[in-house]
Amino acid sequence: MKFIKIISSVLLLFAFHIASAQDLMSELDSVPKEKQAVSAAFKGLQVCNMQSTKMAAKNEWYFLVSHRFGDLKEGINNFFGFDNALTKIGGIYGVTDWFNISLSRHTYNKTFEAAIKYRLISQKEAGFPFTIVGYNTMDVNGSKFDKDLYPEFKQTNRLAYSTQLLISRKFSDAISFELTPVYIHKNLYDLQPGTDKKDQFVLGMGGRCKVSKRISFNLEYAARLNPAEHDYYHNPLTAGFDIDTGGHVFQLVFSSAQPMNDIAYFTNATGKWNGGSIYFGFNLYRVF
Repeated sequence: MKFIKIISSVLLLFAFHIASAQDLMSELDSVPKEKQAVSAAFKGLQVCNMQSTKMAAKNEWYFLVSHRFGDLKEGINNFFGFDNALTKIGGIYGVTDWFNISLSRHTYNKTFEAAIKYRLISQKEAGFPFTIVGYNTMDVNGSKFDKDLYPEFKQTNRLAYSTQLLISRKFSDAISFELTPVYIHKNLYDLQPGTDKKDQFVLGMGGRCKVSKRISFNLEYAARLNPAEHDYYHNPLTAGFDIDTGGHVFQLVFSSAQPMNDIAYFTNATGKWNGGSIYFGFNLYRVF
């Protein structure tokens, strides 16, 4: 009888511990799990010409080479654009996972472009629906200016600035979209009445559609919200492909704008898809 009482006590104690453990597990399951950030909406650091919300990771170095060849419509006369290429060479460094710095040099106007890129918030699974990134550039025009044409020219006239807000959403593994409001300020601009503006506002938009494991189709367009009265330039439209080769991302692009620095791309596009000039080129990123 005493033995049965001992066994009963042990069983009751064991049952109590099981019930306590189940209650503890239930409490742990009820604790909200931290929402995970959605992986990059875009494979490349650029959609085509426009910046994407993808960032270089901490301590990553990117080496960038881009070309935009001449007008394709001239055909063999300029060897389908290869005789009139513009080049961009630059580097990007991830100071942190959310803050990048970059410097590049462009054939167009011998421009040096410095930029910072910083993530403000990330899209979360079952949480915040967008990734928001800030992007700021400063251009230095390295061209030689004729003092007879510009008698009051100052060194500060070489500077131009852009402020951009990149807002993207990844809808699925295959589809992403980005909206980019842009403010541009030029210290030097065309002084002929109605042909250029010191301050310009642009609304850019771009998208990515994955077509295979390593290839995606990208499309972007930028609308100038306050164009000049006598407008020589056009809104840039660019289509391209991302090709992921493992060690680097290779982008092929067809654009109505030949310059690659952001300010000239948004405000000085001379081409048109409907009967105007089209420029073929590529962006090549190598990460270290």
